[in-house]
Amino acid sequence: MNKVAMLTIALALAVGATERVTTQARRPEPLSIERQGYVFAGGKYSTVNDRQVMGGQLYAEFQIPSKQSHPWPVVMIHGGSQTGTNFTGTPDGREGWAQFFLRQGYATYVVDQAGRGRAAYQADLYGPAAALSLETTQRQFVAPERYNRWPQAHLHTQWPGKGVPGDPIFDQFYASQVPSIQNFTLQQELNRDAILALLEKIGPSILLTHSQSGAFGWPVADARPDLVKAILAVEPNGPPFFNVENVPAPDWFRDVAPQARAWGVTADPLAYSPRAAKASELAIAQQEKSDAPDLVRCWMQAVPARMLPNLQKLPILILTAEASYHAPYDHCTVKFLEQAGVHPTWIKLADVGIRGNGHMMMLEKNNQEIGAFMSKWLDKVLPGAAKKPARVQ
Repeated sequence: MNKVAMLTIALALAVGATERVTTQARRPEPLSIERQGYVFAGGKYSTVNDRQVMGGQLYAEFQIPSKQSHPWPVVMIHGGSQTGTNFTGTPDGREGWAQFFLRQGYATYVVDQAGRGRAAYQADLYGPAAALSLETTQRQFVAPERYNRWPQAHLHTQWPGKGVPGDPIFDQFYASQVPSIQNFTLQQELNRDAILALLEKIGPSILLTHSQSGAFGWPVADARPDLVKAILAVEPNGPPFFNVENVPAPDWFRDVAPQARAWGVTADPLAYSPRAAKASELAIAQQEKSDAPDLVRCWMQAVPARMLPNLQKLPILILTAEASYHAPYDHCTVKFLEQAGVHPTWIKLADVGIRGNGHMMMLEKNNQEIGAFMSKWLDKVLPGAAKKPARVQ
C-alpha cells in the first residue's frame, strides 16, 4: 500500500467518528454563493439532412462560493442514464455533493453530458439511444440486496427508501433517469472533447467522475495533464477491456464480447509508451485465478506492459462501495493502472468504516460522509495551494 493510501485510511478512521451523517439530522446553514450560472462547452455545427445542427456540447452549471478557499474547481460528471441532478441533491431532499464541496470552499461545475439533460440529444448525429429499464434501475442502483446478482449485493443498506416503484423516493429517482447514447465509443469521444473544451474555458480543475464517465476522465487527463489537478474516480467504468455479465452462483461472472474498452480503461486511444498505433497492438492476458472467490478474473496487459506516462504523476483516488456491482471488479482497474505505472489510491469504503453503499453512493444516506472523505483526501494530496478565483467564460 502506498504512503498516500496509508495516510488516507488513518485519516478516515480518525475523522469518521465525528463526521458521520449526523450533519444531515439538522437543517444546513444557508449557502453563501458569490456567483452562479451555466456554460456550454464543446460542440460543433454540421449538416444533417440538409439542415445545420449543433452536436457534441455539454452543459455545466457552476456555483462559486463567497469564500473560495480552494483554487481549483471540482467538475462533477455523471454516469450512464443520469444527469447532473446526481450531484445537486438527493431524491429524499438532502444536499448533494455539489453543495458539500461548495461548503468546503470549492467552486463546482456540474455537468450534463453531451446528449443528456440540458445538452440536447441529436438523434441524427448520435444514433439510437439506450432505453431505460425499471428492472435494471432497481437491480443495479437502488435495491441490489433483493436480487443477489453478485456476491456483495446483500450488504446494501444505504438507499434512503424502499427502492420500489410507488415509494416516493424511488419515484423521484426514476423520474430523473434519461436515455443515453447507445454507441459507447461515440459517448467517450464526444464527452472527452467537450470536457477538454470546458477545462480550456475554466482552467485547471479536479475531475469527479462516476461510473460511465470514469472512461472520460482518463483520456482527458491523458491529453491535457496540465488541466487536471486530480481525479476522484467513483467506481469508474470497467473492468479493463471486457464488460462483465452477472450469472447465477457459483460462477457469478462472465466476460461479454466484443471488447468494450479496447484501450484498457477506455474505448478511446491513450498515449501509451511505447506507442500503440491501434488498440490491437496491446497484448492482453487474463488471470488464471481470481484474487478471491467473490472477485472477477482480471484482464491485464501481457508482460512487458506499456506505460501511461501522462497519468503517472496525477493524484488519483478510486472509491469502491461495499455492496456495489463494482465491488467484484474495481480491483482490476487498479491493477491495470498500476501495471501501466500509474499509482492510484484505491479505497474500499468498508475498509475505512463507510459501509452498506451501492453504486449510487452520492444519493445514499451517508453521502456527506463520503464527500468528507474525498475532501480530506484532496487536502492531503493538494496541500498549500494559494487561493485564486475560478475562471468563467
